[in-house]
Amino acid sequence: MSVQLEGLLGEALAANARGRLSHFIVDEHSPAIALFAPEQRAQNTEGDWYGEHAGKWLYAAAKAVARTGAPQLTAHLRRVADFLVSVQEPDGYLGTYAPERRFMRRQPPKPPSWNGEPSVRTWDIWTHAYLILGLLEAHKQVGEPRWLEAARRIGDLCWHTLSEGGIDITELGNHFGLSATVLLDPAMELHFATGEMRYLELAKQVLAQANAHPGLALLPRIQAGADAAEIATGKAYQLAWNLVGLAKLHKATGEMAYREAVQRMWHSIHTQHLTLGGGPWGGVAHRSREVFNAPGAFSPYGYVETCSSLAWIQLNRELLLIEGDPKYAEEIERTAYNDLLGAQAPNGEDWCYYVFPNGRRVHTTYWRCCKSSGAMALEELPGVAYRCDARGVAVNLYGPGGVEFDWPGTGTVKLEQRTAYPFQGGVALRLTMLSPARFVLKLRIPSWAEGARLRIGGESIAGTPGSYAAIERTWSDGDEVMLDFPMAARAHRAVNRNVQESRAPDGEPVQQQVLCFEYLGLTRGPLVYATGLIDGFKTEETLRLPSDDPTDWLTVLPPQEGDAAPLLELRPLLRTPLRFEPYYRAGGRADGAWRLTWVQLAPEPPR
Repeated sequence: MSVQLEGLLGEALAANARGRLSHFIVDEHSPAIALFAPEQRAQNTEGDWYGEHAGKWLYAAAKAVARTGAPQLTAHLRRVADFLVSVQEPDGYLGTYAPERRFMRRQPPKPPSWNGEPSVRTWDIWTHAYLILGLLEAHKQVGEPRWLEAARRIGDLCWHTLSEGGIDITELGNHFGLSATVLLDPAMELHFATGEMRYLELAKQVLAQANAHPGLALLPRIQAGADAAEIATGKAYQLAWNLVGLAKLHKATGEMAYREAVQRMWHSIHTQHLTLGGGPWGGVAHRSREVFNAPGAFSPYGYVETCSSLAWIQLNRELLLIEGDPKYAEEIERTAYNDLLGAQAPNGEDWCYYVFPNGRRVHTTYWRCCKSSGAMALEELPGVAYRCDARGVAVNLYGPGGVEFDWPGTGTVKLEQRTAYPFQGGVALRLTMLSPARFVLKLRIPSWAEGARLRIGGESIAGTPGSYAAIERTWSDGDEVMLDFPMAARAHRAVNRNVQESRAPDGEPVQQQVLCFEYLGLTRGPLVYATGLIDGFKTEETLRLPSDDPTDWLTVLPPQEGDAAPLLELRPLLRTPLRFEPYYRAGGRADGAWRLTWVQLAPEPPR
């Protein structure tokens, strides 16, 4: 299957390939790879997370090479992967730490005030987890056996360390071990790539230790009904990555307890912990900026870490593969078109570490994790845009481009999307093939597309929002399916609740007063909309609306000349109208630009 994404997603992928992937790492002298040189490794006792960039770059660059065939990027990939293999130590170690700080060594005793951090700060397992994924993806796309062997040797070292060395993996990462138990995912990928049972056993060992740790208790706590914010420290990125591994463990074993746990956590994150733009968020009240907010907490100034958007996209990818439910594809699309594109700069080099529903765009520094995570997340999108199986092909993401796949009896079939999506809801799907063939064409109907219709020839069919429209027929060259997804502007409400208590000393009832601050956000189709600083300088203003009916105060304006995106105009009482544009591009995608997704509404007058 060959996928070509054009339009917004295609532009983002092209910028990623010519920007971040082509310049950040080119050879063994690039700073992110020079960390692995034996002479530098031997002196490093405080490596932090920096070693992760090698595996992330390998993973994303390998996918880009398979997609584009770019000769220079292919040469860079080969040179970097070969260098890493050349500095792997005889026992399989391929990290950035001096011997005394490596994951094979027992950690010193934890202090009495232990808060979930390891006693020696280490990201060694984390770095190796990404190296396994990167080397496996490079081998998959380029076919070099020594890269697979290097990944296997890392897996073998991990297996011996955890099973025979008596090391508990939860001692090797922060957030009560959550940053080390991510090894679940690469262990499963090693099992899938080699078929060897010891890597499946490695994954099970990691899970057993995660379950036994009282501060983490991964599976028991999920099964007891805990919210995502209540697992370990609630670290969004790490928890979602652990769930990716748990989903793969279900695929390999068929164990329903794993699948049910992942579904529960998906539901928790989906209902309680996503911004309007689809990213997992934190940063409200006392919570760390990268940790899930308490359930029900809302503030327009919360944080979305771009790394968390990557892990959320990957989790939805796995659940889409397991269950085939279009809601997972819709979540990938929502995150991609909003919080992910909203973090990338047009040059493909710069990324935001955090994006905020309401806040300033800040392009982060060289070593920050999110620049590599954003590059990875973009390269996940072609692989989920379409899905082929024995019955036919499913269209999961909409936008210009298409897919080519082989079908028995007719050879190559090309399915092309002609559309201005996500700005307009009309999509024309055209088939090109040598001879007629019978298969199922499954078309995702977005949950927001009330009144969606499909046309084939002279026949018009209603589409059910939130489902696939499955059309089985004998298709011929030139056949077209026309999709119409109505894109009404929608208003969303959110409330920031503040509880004030008054207590008396003599057993009198506690008096509570709840202060509610209501906010309004706007979407159209899959896109979230935002405005800039109000009147050019205000980060917030309280607005009063004429009525509860959005048709009284919300209008879709046609695109301006030379632009594709319609604008939204909000007409509150007693002030000039406000204009909103798609969140990802608000402020011109420039460093320092302000974006305001939520506007505060005036409280109801006392009665």
